[in-house]
Amino acid sequence: MPQDPSHLSFKQRATYFSSNLALRGILGMAGLVPYRWRIPLIGKLVSALGPVVGFDRRVRENLALTCPELDEPEVARLCREVGDNAGRMITELYAGGPFITRATAAPITGPGLEALEAARAAGRPVILVTGHFGNYDAARAGLIARGFSMGALYRRMANPYFNAHYVRAMERVGTPMFEQGKRGMVEMVRHLKKGGIIAIVADLHVHGGELIDFFGKPAVTSTVPAELALKYGAALIPVYAVRQENGLDFEIILNPEIAPSDPVTMTKTICDDLESLVRRHMGQWFWIHRRWKPYVPLPKKPQPDSTIEKN
Repeated sequence: MPQDPSHLSFKQRATYFSSNLALRGILGMAGLVPYRWRIPLIGKLVSALGPVVGFDRRVRENLALTCPELDEPEVARLCREVGDNAGRMITELYAGGPFITRATAAPITGPGLEALEAARAAGRPVILVTGHFGNYDAARAGLIARGFSMGALYRRMANPYFNAHYVRAMERVGTPMFEQGKRGMVEMVRHLKKGGIIAIVADLHVHGGELIDFFGKPAVTSTVPAELALKYGAALIPVYAVRQENGLDFEIILNPEIAPSDPVTMTKTICDDLESLVRRHMGQWFWIHRRWKPYVPLPKKPQPDSTIEKN
């Protein structure tokens, strides 16, 4: 994904620039509406646009693959809820202060909270793993407000114009931010070594990951969070922000720390933990993701030809 628009063709630059202007315009106009009305308004707008922009098709494909037992009324309901939650998430991120105030007021529950507090007291690094569920930035904001300073790993947007202000919006919730890639990984590891806390969204298709079941179907999943936890002795704790009935507030839940074993076993536990929560709140997970893409192994590095004579 290009960091500099100059690396794109003229057509790509024009497309990305115009789409960024359109989105910024929508968010700017939405900002004129009071927060308590703005969030549901954009949620309903994105939900209504789902059939037009292809969101509904992706949701239906994923549900047909993983939950074929669902009837049509339930699938249609989930299409609306998934789009609504997606619209609320992006609007909340750009809302800044009002969103952070709501997240700060969210109750924090679950056995993982004790593990997090114990790790902080001992100066032990922590890796908080979450998914595209509810609004994960609410969990980050709520924990930061309670003194759990943390960094976060993020994936760069394909649109370089949109990515710039997207990162600025995330930084309003908390810093440091580590961009996925070699440089970001080095900075994140340095943060961990100092006993820091990092947050990783762990439910994306990652090239070179392992095939691990999610909703009963193999999904390519990164084992990096578990590998880092084992290498640096970090506590690996699942965390989620569950959207409440009013659509504006959250409950932050920290589930039990994942016991150290091996990267694949620990990653399976991460996936099972997220799946368990999603099944209780199906409309809050980002079913728009292409989570079950085909597995493509990384190409093997060329090995030196052992038959060549060495002088």
